Amino acid sequence: MPITVLYEDNHLLAVVKPPGILSQEDDTGDADILTLLKQDLKERHNKPGNVFLGLVHRLDRMVGGVMIFAKTSKAASRLSESVRNRQFGKTYVCVVQGSPSKPKARLTHYILKDNKHNQVTVYNKPTIEAKEAILEYEVAVMSGRYSLIAVKLHTGRPHQIRAQLAHIGCPLVGDLKYGAKPAGGITDIALWSTSVSAPHPVTKEWISFRSIPSGSDAWTWWSGEQLEAASNMLSNT
Repeated sequence: MPITVLYEDNHLLAVVKPPGILSQEDDTGDADILTLLKQDLKERHNKPGNVFLGLVHRLDRMVGGVMIFAKTSKAASRLSESVRNRQFGKTYVCVVQGSPSKPKARLTHYILKDNKHNQVTVYNKPTIEAKEAILEYEVAVMSGRYSLIAVKLHTGRPHQIRAQLAHIGCPLVGDLKYGAKPAGGITDIALWSTSVSAPHPVTKEWISFRSIPSGSDAWTWWSGEQLEAASNMLSNT
C-alpha cells in the first residue's frame, strides 16, 4: 500500500494515512500503518534488527490524513508530553448530514467509552467516568443535504469528532455507527486529518504538516478549491 511521506528527519516521521488501514495492530491481524512504516524504514535505511517507531496519536481505521510518528524514544516522550499539554494541534475536515444550527461554534461535551462495543456516549453535563471533550467547528460550505465542515480538536477523545457532531444532529457521512443514513454507496467515514502541528521534539521549532482530502466517496462532492479552503480554516487559530 503506497503511503505518502510528508517529512522525515532523525527524530520524527510525518505521513498521510490512507483510509481503511489501522493505526496500530489489533486482534484482526489486518494491516496497520505502524507496522508498514517500520518495514519501510528497515528496508529504505537498511537497518538490522527491530526498528523503533513510536505511535504518538491515532486515527480511526476509516479516517485518512496526516499522522506523526516518533523515530526515537526521546522524541516519543516529548511528543506525547506535547499531546498531554495540549501543544499538539490537530485540524480536520468532514462532511456531515444536514448543517449545524450555528455556522461556527465551540462544543464542550463529556464522553464515556464502551470498550466492549467500541462506541462512545456523549453527555451535555459532567458524568461519572466521562471525560471532557472540546472541539471547534466552522462550516465551510453548505450544499443541499450536506455540509463541508472544518474542525479543530482541543482534546483527543475516542471517536470525538464523530460522536460530538452526531450529538448536535450532524452525523458524518458514512458513519453508520453514529446515526448516519446510507449515502449512495459511501464506504469510508467522511473525516480527514488535514494538519498536525507541534513543537519539534529536539529543536523546539513549531512544525506543521498538511494534507488535503483525496480519493473517492464524499470528497468528490466538493471542488478542489472548496476542499483547500476548508482545510485552511481553523488551522491557525
